[in-house]
Amino acid sequence: MYRYDEFDHAFVNSRVAQFRDQVGRRLAGDLTEDQFKPLRLQNGLYLQLHAYMLRIAVPYGVLSARQMRKLAFIARKWDRGFGHFTTRQNLQLNWSKLEDAPDMLAALAEVEMHCIQTSGNCIRNTTADPYAGVAPDEIEDPRVWAEVIRQWSSIHPEFLFLPRKFKVAITGAAEDRAAIAFHDIGLRMVKGRGENAGKIGFGVYVGGGQGRTPYVALPLNDFLPREHLLSFLEATMRVYNLHGRRDNIYKARIKILVNALGVDEFRRQVMAEWSKIEKPSIDLPASEYQRIAKYFAPLALAPKPNEDNVIAARRASDAGFARWLRNNVMAHKIAGHRIVNISLKEPGKVPGDATSEQMEAVAALAEQFGHDEIRVTYQQNLVLPTVALSDVGKVYDALLSSGLATGNTELITDIIACPGLDYCSLANARAIPVAQEIAKRFADPAKADDIGPLRLNISGCINACGHHHAGNIGILGVDKKGTEHYQITLGGSPKDDADIGSILGPSFPAEEVPDAIETIIGVYTSGRISKAESFLQTYRRLGAKPFKEALYGPSKSSTQRIVEEV
Repeated sequence: MYRYDEFDHAFVNSRVAQFRDQVGRRLAGDLTEDQFKPLRLQNGLYLQLHAYMLRIAVPYGVLSARQMRKLAFIARKWDRGFGHFTTRQNLQLNWSKLEDAPDMLAALAEVEMHCIQTSGNCIRNTTADPYAGVAPDEIEDPRVWAEVIRQWSSIHPEFLFLPRKFKVAITGAAEDRAAIAFHDIGLRMVKGRGENAGKIGFGVYVGGGQGRTPYVALPLNDFLPREHLLSFLEATMRVYNLHGRRDNIYKARIKILVNALGVDEFRRQVMAEWSKIEKPSIDLPASEYQRIAKYFAPLALAPKPNEDNVIAARRASDAGFARWLRNNVMAHKIAGHRIVNISLKEPGKVPGDATSEQMEAVAALAEQFGHDEIRVTYQQNLVLPTVALSDVGKVYDALLSSGLATGNTELITDIIACPGLDYCSLANARAIPVAQEIAKRFADPAKADDIGPLRLNISGCINACGHHHAGNIGILGVDKKGTEHYQITLGGSPKDDADIGSILGPSFPAEEVPDAIETIIGVYTSGRISKAESFLQTYRRLGAKPFKEALYGPSKSSTQRIVEEV
């Protein structure tokens, strides 16, 4: 895990002092809200429906136990005793008071954390594979480069006032667990071929995103030598900064520019800009790479037996443990160790929320069994990346006592949900209550297991903070004549087969959504070839027709119903 140097400490502390002065002037009436707004947003402080919301950066989703304990402390002392983990691997506190914000930032600075660039038209927190450094399918640990990008992009003078916010994701594994195809820039570490054989570089993708105009990212560079990453990113950002639309907020993202120019023309302009750059002045020196890489050196763990008699016996006798083991515990690159997923999706609870007590419980587990490291996933869950197989049962027991032992990773109750209209001033509809009701409907673990792998995502507005476009089943809250309705999409995927879900038909009122989802699941389970065929595979084989007919009836096309509804 990266540790701050003297510059980092001085910089973050100076920002805290600066913001304390700005808050003081706002409270005294010396700054209007319009004058104060850009200042607070630069420090991750939003004004939501009921209170201020503080968004805390968790770079590439990595936390120490000490940092997690501090988050728990801040949530308890200055908020309402819980926090919400987000799809950018950050943490949001939704009930902050303006006068407390400087003290909250000061407390974060004590453990090398901050809220810088968690808002505004800048490069946001770079997200990464939550299994980075421990996944068996990994080519190279991407956290090193995620940290490089963090240092390069933080308060970069040319990219602090972009046409719109900018999001980067990176993975170093064969399987995409970072949803790189739905980012402004997606980076994938790849092994070179041909003249690049034996080398490791980046596949670079550009123009992905969700919101009102969703796009899957397109290939920009098939093989970028890793030593040139920063200069190539610089060239890409320059082209976007120069041509990105600033006259229309809805057309300001890089995906709109790439679509307007065409990816070939965009690539031509990036390559032309890249050719002008003095690469040694921007690219990372090898010595600096080695300095940063030392913070991410693999743990010195000796391989252990990959079977444990105690674990095997308990798996046979304890159905809950067996289910949790099957769904939440993954293979590790070092024999005799496992990756443990901690679900924040107990059916009926708020997806992604964790209480201060739960955060402290996870911190204690990281200290005792997890080598002092915790990860945040973009699916709004937590991970202990390295746990000895022999300790897995002890971890389960501790999670069970904290209400964190739900064994549902990537099942139907593992719902991604934004805060929606319960908190967000941009939302058209609530997301949390609908997610809770759906989760309750499928709370029977046997039922969820029978359905199998399925991504269900819900957003409270078209901004798509709940990633509904990328859900196998996506739900979008809309305002229909002053009432909350929900539009359903099917067929999305955030993985290597990335795709955008298609709208099935007219929207449903909130109380009808759980029934609609159950109908959709019924079509799937009756239509699948076998239990080995996932929901997404069945949908792609059958198409939308049987799902539409089950929801709306065969007598009218969805187009006719939409016309009538309007």
